[in-house]
Amino acid sequence: MESIRYKMNAPHGVEPDSMFFVQVDPELCVDCFECEDHCPTGAIQENADFVHEVVDPAACMNCGQCLLSCPYGAIYENVSYVDELFEKLQDPDTIVVTMPAPAVRYALGECFGEATGTFVSGKMHAALKKMGVDYVWDTEWTADVTILEEGTELINRVKTGEMPLPQFTSCCPGWIKYCESFYPDLIPHLSTCRSPIGMIGSMAKTYGAEQTGEKPKKIYTVSIMPCIAKKYEGMRPELDASGFRDIDATINTRELAYMIKKAGIDWNALPEVQPDPALGMSTGAATIFCTSGGVMEAALRLAYEELSGQDLPAPDIKVVRTHEGINAADIDIPGFGTVKVAVASGLENAAKLCDEVRAGKSPYHFIEIMTCPGGCVNGGGQPMDPAVQASLFKSMIAKVNKRFRARSIA
Repeated sequence: MESIRYKMNAPHGVEPDSMFFVQVDPELCVDCFECEDHCPTGAIQENADFVHEVVDPAACMNCGQCLLSCPYGAIYENVSYVDELFEKLQDPDTIVVTMPAPAVRYALGECFGEATGTFVSGKMHAALKKMGVDYVWDTEWTADVTILEEGTELINRVKTGEMPLPQFTSCCPGWIKYCESFYPDLIPHLSTCRSPIGMIGSMAKTYGAEQTGEKPKKIYTVSIMPCIAKKYEGMRPELDASGFRDIDATINTRELAYMIKKAGIDWNALPEVQPDPALGMSTGAATIFCTSGGVMEAALRLAYEELSGQDLPAPDIKVVRTHEGINAADIDIPGFGTVKVAVASGLENAAKLCDEVRAGKSPYHFIEIMTCPGGCVNGGGQPMDPAVQASLFKSMIAKVNKRFRARSIA
């Protein structure tokens, strides 16, 4: 069974900006530059010993793309709540609540031999229940809430002009940290909405506690994400609107798979189980949050109907779906006019749009940005595809040979 590598177990009360969430093992690094080539901010660099390291936590967006790209497995996560979660599951005085993200259910099955992209939501819920989770709620519930809030905010910005345009999405923690670090003057353009996990973490200890009759102080909320940066988000000091920590622990897809295997659960024998009320319902608009362009598409569905007063002829707005690069589109809304939107996949592309906004040259009303190329389905906490790792290894060999020849000539 594959183990989980980490250095710091379940940090609490620590300033997340001071921490390394990913780091390089110098014993395994061969200085192939693959990680550096995938880092959007230059946070990971070659040091004097000719190995790579994340040089400053402030420069790292915690996206984990370096970890996914390393052919030698030299990059590890520095923070894990797995051991603490196992302890909480055994504590009869703790009410464990799990809140999985949309992307997790499309990747978890890969760890158990399922085909890539298989939808395993029901089995995932069943596995969580078997491990002893008290309430299986779902971050998709507040993905829908995000659309109501973010879409309404966009409409108000467009109609009133009281807040600046374009409006940026605020779901992705890597993107939020990037904006705060490199474009702080654009913070007023960020949607004022929390991310879906930021919303449900708070609701779990308020509305959820009221509906279930549980005491908020006994509730232990677990964010299950495709993303390493969500661990950073969960630790942000301002996420305590419920009067308690909104998110007590964050694990990613790989860690959930590890826990299921460690618990001895037979994946293939699991039944299909629905999430629990009162925070378990969702729509298809919530599910598509996991892909680049999905948040935009869901928000536009609401904006179209609210601005036009008409039903959207078809729910699919395929023109905004984006796998890589920047995708711009004009959405014609009857009785209102044209809403100009853009979707950026990856922070290098986000920088281009941010520079336009900063220069006052952006034509857009609404911009979606995802840190990970293709969106959350390709997050740094997702399973690592052996075929992709093999391809990266071949690419790395070619790059190393090229650099070696260049150094020899010099």
